[in-house]
Amino acid sequence: MQVRIVVADQGEARFYDARGRDARLLEVGRVENPEARMHDRDLKSDRPGRVFDHAPTGAGRRGAVAHHAVGGEATPRKHEARIFAKQIVEELERARREEGFERIVLMAGPAFLGLLRQALPSSLHPMVVAEVPKDLVHQDEEAIQAHLPREVFDTLA
Repeated sequence: MQVRIVVADQGEARFYDARGRDARLLEVGRVENPEARMHDRDLKSDRPGRVFDHAPTGAGRRGAVAHHAVGGEATPRKHEARIFAKQIVEELERARREEGFERIVLMAGPAFLGLLRQALPSSLHPMVVAEVPKDLVHQDEEAIQAHLPREVFDTLA
């Protein structure tokens, strides 16, 4: 039985295969997101709408207005991260059809792990046997393997 391990952040995803707890991890793919290194201002040229609050008009006071942005929490970087999470999941789905692995382990920082979880289609949900909320994408295979839960491999044939 083969386990596909996804180690990702919003800028890069690496895919590994493993056949057992002590078996060496085999890198089988990589996907990069160059937009993740860009600033919000480079991803989107316009700022959210602005609202100006007028100061009270009592006693002839003039000037002194406050202003703030309106809009949700969806920054261009978060939007790009959601798109990248969907791209990672599409690659997983393609690999599942072509290569036939039976289990998936997701490793990513907590925020990006949530985006991956949201992007997973129902066909992949039952295959996810573990989630590791750590950003390990820039670590070597030994560090990644050290964080793999033992139970992932307990019932492998």
